[in-house]
Amino acid sequence: MSKVKAINHIAVVVDDMEKSLSFWRDALGMELHELRDVPAEKSQVAFLPLAGPEIELVKPTSDDSGIAKYLAKRGPGMHHICVEVDDIHGMLEQLKSKGIRLINEEPRTAADGKKYAFVHPESTSGVLVELYQI
Repeated sequence: MSKVKAINHIAVVVDDMEKSLSFWRDALGMELHELRDVPAEKSQVAFLPLAGPEIELVKPTSDDSGIAKYLAKRGPGMHHICVEVDDIHGMLEQLKSKGIRLINEEPRTAADGKKYAFVHPESTSGVLVELYQI
C-alpha cells in the first residue's frame, strides 16, 4: 500500500508576484530560494523554503492556463497542498480503486524530475491536493 510521507509545500495563487513577495519575503523575512518559469503549467513559481514544508507562490503566465482560470474564478489565495508519496503510481491506483476523482490519471514529470499528479477537490472536501514523488 502506498503511503504519504510528508507535506512538501503549500501553494498560494497570486495575481502580482512582486506584491506577494513584498509580504512573504520582505515583511516576513522568508528567503526567496528561486523564481522559476514553468512553461508546462504556464506559470511562474516562487519557492520560499522553511524548516518543514515550503511556501510556493504561483502566478499564471497565460490567460488560458489552469492557474489563470482558478484565479479568475476564486481570486488569489491558497491553491493546493502538496504531499510527498513513496510511490505515485501505486497511490494513483489506490485512489482510483476507492473511487477518488483524479485530475491526472497518470503522473506528470516536472523539469527537475519530480513526478506529480493532482486529486480533484470534489473528493477531498474542497481542497486541491497535489501528490509528489521525489
